[in-house]
Amino acid sequence: MKFVFSQLAYLINERESRRNLAALLKYLLFLLVMIAVYAVLFHVIMEIYEDKTHSWLTGVYWTLTVMSTLGFGDITFNSDLGRAFSIIVLLSGIVFLLIVLPFAFIRFFYAPWLEAQMRVRILREVPEGVTNHLILCRYDPVAQGYIERLQGQGTAYYVLEADPQRAGYLFGEGVSVVIGEIESRATFKALQVKGARAVIANADDATNSNITLTVREESAVVPVISIVEDRDSIDILALSGATHVLPLKHRLGEHLAGRVDAGSSRIHTVGNFKSLVIAEFCAQNTPLANRTVRDTNLRQKTGLNVVAVWLRGKLVVAGPDTLISPQSVLVVVGTEEQLARLEAMLGVGTAFVHPVLVIGGGKVGRAAAFSLKQRGLKVNLVEKDPELCARLADTADGVFQGDAANREVLMKAGLREAPSVLMTTNNDAVNIYLTVYCRKLNPETRIISRITHQRNVESIHRAGADFALSYTSLAVRSLMGLIEGGEAAILGEGAELFQIKVPAALANKTLASSDIGAQTGLNVIAIQDRERIVSNPGADTVLPENGVILAVGTVSQRLAFTDLMV
Repeated sequence: MKFVFSQLAYLINERESRRNLAALLKYLLFLLVMIAVYAVLFHVIMEIYEDKTHSWLTGVYWTLTVMSTLGFGDITFNSDLGRAFSIIVLLSGIVFLLIVLPFAFIRFFYAPWLEAQMRVRILREVPEGVTNHLILCRYDPVAQGYIERLQGQGTAYYVLEADPQRAGYLFGEGVSVVIGEIESRATFKALQVKGARAVIANADDATNSNITLTVREESAVVPVISIVEDRDSIDILALSGATHVLPLKHRLGEHLAGRVDAGSSRIHTVGNFKSLVIAEFCAQNTPLANRTVRDTNLRQKTGLNVVAVWLRGKLVVAGPDTLISPQSVLVVVGTEEQLARLEAMLGVGTAFVHPVLVIGGGKVGRAAAFSLKQRGLKVNLVEKDPELCARLADTADGVFQGDAANREVLMKAGLREAPSVLMTTNNDAVNIYLTVYCRKLNPETRIISRITHQRNVESIHRAGADFALSYTSLAVRSLMGLIEGGEAAILGEGAELFQIKVPAALANKTLASSDIGAQTGLNVIAIQDRERIVSNPGADTVLPENGVILAVGTVSQRLAFTDLMV
């Protein structure tokens, strides 16, 4: 009963709800007047033209039965005028009683009532005593992706939303949302920010600065992680009090550039696990190409373990008989010393004679070009916007203004000889189209692409991309690295590194008897038992109690593991 009264109070106090109720009441009053007029006309026609007398209640009764199309037929007109009047009452009843009234009721009362039910349930403050929770300042693809990875971990989170209607929608979608003004100190006080694990400021740069200052008024120690669009905002956010500042578009460009295999180092480090290093390198122009993992004797020569192989966007668990093609990218696990042995074994990479081609001169493209130039590589850049081209002169060796879909432009930019092509536009359809085009014009080039939406991952790989990475994935993995500790491991779209505590149900079981791979698809690449780490564990390796599993897989496979342990 208390809940019903709270909903009624919301409907009465909300301005829009009051307008809706007023509109509904006006319509109901219109219907009552219509019924009364028809009842009076019924008596007039009956007495004057039919010479019959009925009570006033009978007039109302006849009007309602005709308007509602029940038509019992116990009271009827015999004259043409009476029957014409009956038709008018019937048609107006169909329109105003059977069609308009239900829609008006749903629009002005039922829908607001459901919305009131939802809004009354939405939190306006975090319950007292809640600690170690995460606060996200906006629900965007980054927040959505991070929340997906929190499933099954038992970590509480709250998304801040100022718009009640938007908050109601998020609540209906199962998001833990709190209504409040994003730049109000009272809001963060209600969010129990002093006990929070971290605040993620993921709005625009100016708003993030305001958020950080507001949070610092309430707490001087809670970690604030701010995402910035413009590199010039890094210092401003740091001065505002942000604990960590993530220039993600710049980092995205650097990660894409890091997948270009040339220069003094062939090995690209993607993450760390305690003393272990997870790294990638391309097999092209190495003594490992066209051989099986067993035939390379890589473990005997360097101590490293090949745990997986990338081939055109697909991560395959590496076995002794896995064939390493020239296009393969090997994922290895080992120590820094072992990686140094591998570096010496592979030799120094030959610098490209021809420039790397970067398509797109936005923030990501400029960051990628700058990173490649720092490595001593030549870079050509294609950009459609002439004004932007004028500011890119110092970014690349050659800047070509024009549409990248134009073959002549691509050929002038050096596509035919380009060893690698980086797609950095923020339009997935354009990147997919250009990937198909560039793959057709130069089948041997290595294509590295940025994507925006996860649904396009398979499409970009089908188009011919060798590697793809999205802004969202990079953001989520960077946040996980900062909040959960350790360095973010960026393998690529469709594969991630997970650190999983050994569940009690699997403690002291062998890896084979746990059946992790068969039931979830996860590939266990290392197991930690206190200070001891076993990389590439065998089937008879025992899962230690309170140990940690390092596994490679997808988010869905990680969730499958969680469901399996429930």
